[in-house]
Amino acid sequence: MDLQPTPYVRSTQPVKAACAVVMLGCPKNLVDSERMLGLLHSAGYRVVSQPEHADLVVVNTCAFLASARQEAYQVIEEMLRLKRQGRIRGLIVAGCLAQWDQQALLAQYPEVDHVLGLFARDEIVQAADRILSGQPEPRTTFLPQPDHAMEELGRVRITLPHVGYLKIADGCDRQCSFCTIPQIRGRYRSKPIDHLLAEAEELVADGARELILIAQDSSAYGRDLAQGRSLLPELLRQLDRLEGVRWIRLMYLYPLLIGQELIETIASARKVLPYLDLPLQHISDPILKRMDRLVDQARTLELLDRLRAGIPRLAIRTTLMVGFPGETDAHFQELVRFVQRQRFERLGVFPFSPEPGTPAAEMPDQVPEPLKQRRHRRLLQVQQKIAFAYAEAQIGKQVEVLIDRQVPGESHAWVGRTYADAPEIDGVVYVTGRSLQPGQIAVCEVVAAQGYDLIGVALQKGASDASPVG
Repeated sequence: MDLQPTPYVRSTQPVKAACAVVMLGCPKNLVDSERMLGLLHSAGYRVVSQPEHADLVVVNTCAFLASARQEAYQVIEEMLRLKRQGRIRGLIVAGCLAQWDQQALLAQYPEVDHVLGLFARDEIVQAADRILSGQPEPRTTFLPQPDHAMEELGRVRITLPHVGYLKIADGCDRQCSFCTIPQIRGRYRSKPIDHLLAEAEELVADGARELILIAQDSSAYGRDLAQGRSLLPELLRQLDRLEGVRWIRLMYLYPLLIGQELIETIASARKVLPYLDLPLQHISDPILKRMDRLVDQARTLELLDRLRAGIPRLAIRTTLMVGFPGETDAHFQELVRFVQRQRFERLGVFPFSPEPGTPAAEMPDQVPEPLKQRRHRRLLQVQQKIAFAYAEAQIGKQVEVLIDRQVPGESHAWVGRTYADAPEIDGVVYVTGRSLQPGQIAVCEVVAAQGYDLIGVALQKGASDASPVG
């Protein structure tokens, strides 16, 4: 199936070849993938959704964890099998793994045609043209980190048509002891507000009704542009006035930089959802200090109290790490009690992964892998009870549901999400209703809960312009 560009992407050139992207990793990688596809389309490449239907395949990789790197290697090997079979003509490896491994990737996989570094993303057309024209060199493109955030206009979107990801910044200035992102993506760089408004308008013109704001640290947005002052509240206020947008969702907020102005802006906005993705990682002070998180337990608890008091119907998603070096049974039990008290609506748990080049990988008192896994399972069990109770508590409520897709083979069955559910991360709502369509916000009555998910019945035809009901 061919993928269609946004209305702003135009190509007057004859079709050169078909291209596809295999996207791995986070939504920031997704935006990079869409940008590369937009550039390729503008240069005369036909964009298809399946690699086996393409002449040229781009694998946009993740390198955040060892498991992500292993997945990337497996996909590269799969694409190379297609190449050996003559089903594709060229393979480009891009993204974080390309930036991480650089020349070592070609040494490991000499059949890869080109390795494209993160900051050379916009050189994708030159790499593709070189491969398909048979030019042997150069087989790598790496550029220095730019002084500004890179352009994201002119994308071919590969998400749900009504969901658009808006990358407000790239890179990270945090120096968390377990994280490789600053090494890979470089220092923090915010996009100016007028650039982001132009991108948002393009996404809305292409059918996006939910805008999801992403960055490595969204709460730091604008501080590099405004002498340390956060511009996130102002950005939200301007996006809130944008015609055509229905929901605005905030992801990846660092707890250190959430001020009262941001809380009040979220609470008063019409379209900014009362949903915050707030990765906390841990709650025990000795572990937070070893993680170099720059926040302690007291400050975290005070922030959570202010958020709950200041934003009605707030749903908080957080992620926590177990098995960090030096984590004792007492530290872990402290984390368990924290989760039991806070009753987060959404929570992810990850075992610590010692990443090469990070301080945490060299710390003493590494936790044995079996113990990490036991703690991982235990905290998930604790959260499962909380999440199931939250879902049960929604029964009988009327909630707004953004319809994502129809259930295959069912004319009156749909899958959607409430404001408390980010796509591909949180739960869903299975909706029964007539005359619904993807991208519509329908008012539904929740009639049952099924684990993490809800079952609802649409109460009215058409979309609602009201704020989310929770």
